Amino acid sequence: MYKSLFCALLLSLPTGVFANQNMPYINAKAKIDGKLDEAHWQKAKKISINNISWPHDNLASPVDTTAYVYEDGESLFIGFEAKDPSPEHIRAFYRDRDQAWNDDLVGLKIDTYNSGRIAYQFFVNPFGVQMDSIENELSKTESSAWNGIWDSVGVIHDDGYTVEIEIPFRVLNFDDNADIKTMAMEFVRFYPRNERLRLSSMTLDHANTCWICQMPAYDGFEKAKQGNNIAVIPSFVAGKTETRDIDDGITEPWESDEFYEPSVDLKWAITPDVTLNATLNPDFSQVEADSGQLNVNNSFSLFYPEQRSFFLENNDYFSSFQNLIHTRNIATPDYGIKVTGSKQGHTFAAFVANDSYLNVLIPGNLGSSVVSLSQKSDNAALRYRYDFNSKLSVGSTSTLRQSDDYENKLVSIDSKYQPTENDTFKAQFMHSQTQYSDDFINELCDGDTCTPPQDACVRFEDCDYNESVLRVIDKSISGSAYLLSYDHFTKYWSVFSSYNARQQGYRADLGFVDQIDFNKFLVGGEMRWYGDEQSWWNRARWYTDWDITHNDDGELLEKEIQTEFVVEGPMQSQISVGIEQRNRTGLRNNAASLVIDGNTQLFSENTLWTYLEFKPLAGVFASINMRTGNRVDLANNRVGDYFYARPNINLNIGQHFEFKLQHIYEKLNADGNEVYTANLSDVRFTYQFDVYSYLRLAIIYTDIQRNQANYIESVDATYKAFTTQLLYSYKLNPQTVFFAGFGDSGFEDDDLGKITKDTRSVFAKFSYAWLL
Repeated sequence: MYKSLFCALLLSLPTGVFANQNMPYINAKAKIDGKLDEAHWQKAKKISINNISWPHDNLASPVDTTAYVYEDGESLFIGFEAKDPSPEHIRAFYRDRDQAWNDDLVGLKIDTYNSGRIAYQFFVNPFGVQMDSIENELSKTESSAWNGIWDSVGVIHDDGYTVEIEIPFRVLNFDDNADIKTMAMEFVRFYPRNERLRLSSMTLDHANTCWICQMPAYDGFEKAKQGNNIAVIPSFVAGKTETRDIDDGITEPWESDEFYEPSVDLKWAITPDVTLNATLNPDFSQVEADSGQLNVNNSFSLFYPEQRSFFLENNDYFSSFQNLIHTRNIATPDYGIKVTGSKQGHTFAAFVANDSYLNVLIPGNLGSSVVSLSQKSDNAALRYRYDFNSKLSVGSTSTLRQSDDYENKLVSIDSKYQPTENDTFKAQFMHSQTQYSDDFINELCDGDTCTPPQDACVRFEDCDYNESVLRVIDKSISGSAYLLSYDHFTKYWSVFSSYNARQQGYRADLGFVDQIDFNKFLVGGEMRWYGDEQSWWNRARWYTDWDITHNDDGELLEKEIQTEFVVEGPMQSQISVGIEQRNRTGLRNNAASLVIDGNTQLFSENTLWTYLEFKPLAGVFASINMRTGNRVDLANNRVGDYFYARPNINLNIGQHFEFKLQHIYEKLNADGNEVYTANLSDVRFTYQFDVYSYLRLAIIYTDIQRNQANYIESVDATYKAFTTQLLYSYKLNPQTVFFAGFGDSGFEDDDLGKITKDTRSVFAKFSYAWLL
């Protein structure tokens, strides 16, 4: 009896309380063919993946999975034997890299410094499709932007499937000065059937939000070295772009621009802890088309994620609690240099890049806009963090943007403190200084020229006033921002509170900060429930929060309360229902003043929303997000009846073809009549030939119809836009790639009788990675 109780106690403890395990060294390289038939696999360390860590709370796995692992001083080798009683139900498709997260997967997480801060993630589906990413505990994010060069092969057979992986140590950052190195690892299998089970080699304490901290440690790696680890990646881009102006229904002739651009990227591991990335004359054009977004009844700028490899490499090293570094602001640089590293608790990152353009987001408290100037700019960022231990981190961020008479400088200090595994304190202080040039005022005045000191167009009648104009008139400004937050998290409930303030003069022009001149206090909580093996559901939670926002002068901007109930269940389904009640200010009556009280109206918005998603079969995903209620009509400063729906369908036909459809429908009525009806469809057809190549057609169609009789000011009754892109991609690895594609776009307004193309282009790109 006592022996059984002791064993049960051991199984209930987190794996990390045990002594470190040894990683075997075997002087033999596995042939990566997915077969696990070589003799040295029998000498490898054998690890059982037998615990359901999600969505259930450490239950026994319904399938057997074994990982075999060893290292030879140059690479880490992992073999997975994934048994399956019904191999015909294995969910696996040929996909592009990082696009198969819904499939059956096996893989591992590696914290190479055993610090509990960052973990590399390597996963492979049964066909050998690779997914890699970096999990950042400090920012609580997972980024698939990181791409390493490693090898994997998967094979499906009568008993399930096997996968072999080789991860060269050169793709990892670690301290190779120590004779005995310690790395934390977790071995994982995702088993998606009626539920998507996360099977793990360790038990997981669900009351501790830090999963990386719980990973067991492995000692060894005495001969592991990175070497010089130099990669030289020359590229060549060629293409032709044709554009034409369409103004007031008059279509100008096409203007052609051909380009042939060589470029070169360099990646050099100066030490195992420090990496240098450099690029000269890079092609920073978009290869993948951005997802379509509706920009109607919205006063703030849209956010588009970064997709370019130079900036994505180790971008998690720049992370803090605020988005202070958003490199999508840098459009077409001639060069870029970046250094990142981590050693003995010190993590640092820096980059410099120029730009042929200057794109600056002008924030406000009721709206924002972007100024784009055809002038060169310089951009730089520096990030440093020191981890005193697993509980306390302190970091600092500095950014600089400058061009002619414009300059923005920012400095930030942040800290994260976890006195217990359930309590987390975060704090961040930021201060900026900004000098605007006259070009900003002229651009925001709709092209009206203001030649100082004759600034009458700015001050009075000629300028088309908006909040952004008023935010740049005082050319020399400075301001601070603050963030304070506290979270108490347990297995079954949590409470949290935060205070976020940004002064009028605060700017973060290298980041994405679209709102300033506000202070927001928020408090909330969440309850969680866990189903058992007999329950039809597996997880449920109830969430609620309340917040209130004022400007710097103490004037009310917004007060909001919301609550939501979410349940997860069969067919990998999730259903959520929520209610939101918000009091918010409308637009200013007098656009020449930033005052809120007496210059705006306080409107009440009430919204009911629901979200549903499920994966009933292999290769089928469907979801719908719906909102209904009332919402402020920003164009006419009143409340209207609002309805929003966004269905998504992902359908795999066979193992190679994928169809994706996202549609957005939005409708607003006010004063008994329609204001606008907007539709946006984003359709993607992809044929994946194998793990290396695919052909993709993307089509984005926008249709916005406005009732001119129900608008205060004149608007177009019709706006339509149509964008297409056909892309062929071949990726031998993330750096050795070939792209070829064609794209065009056009629009229709009241002056045009049909959609008329204004841009079309054809392009090709080739790059090859030499690893020295």
